[in-house]
Amino acid sequence: MRDLVIRPYRPEDADALAGVFHRAVRRGTAPHYSLPQRLAWSPRVQPGAAWHARLSEIDTVVAELGGVPVGFLALDLSDGFLDFAYVDPTVRGKGVAAALYAVLEGRARANGLSRLTTEASRVAEPFFAARGWRVVERQKVRRNGIRLPNAAMEKVLSEREAAA
Repeated sequence: MRDLVIRPYRPEDADALAGVFHRAVRRGTAPHYSLPQRLAWSPRVQPGAAWHARLSEIDTVVAELGGVPVGFLALDLSDGFLDFAYVDPTVRGKGVAAALYAVLEGRARANGLSRLTTEASRVAEPFFAARGWRVVERQKVRRNGIRLPNAAMEKVLSEREAAA
């Protein structure tokens, strides 16, 4: 995408990213999760202040098209946990997630992380697998009383650790 901009998170992004998350869960995961599961995962758009509190504490990058946020990934650089990876369903499959991911993996490497971990949805699992991640464990997490299947995944970044 020619007009795609990848940039750091800004406090004024919080409301827009709350909407991206909600649409990604409600519409983007529909082929893989039932309506009750999607409703439990994201019952409503959360207030921007709650999102800002979480996203400002970890390394968050935002994808923007025409000045509008359309996706975000957030990585905790203290432990390598990729906490959020969401793209608006209207731009899914157009390289937005790949561009975001390339930036975050580069930041992880630059910060000396040797391993990344995440809990990937059924939608995200193939994306991560295509980038060298492996499933560590299949699990079911509880959201608002409903069980959602996902995969605990990891990616080894340092060759030294991979050889061990």
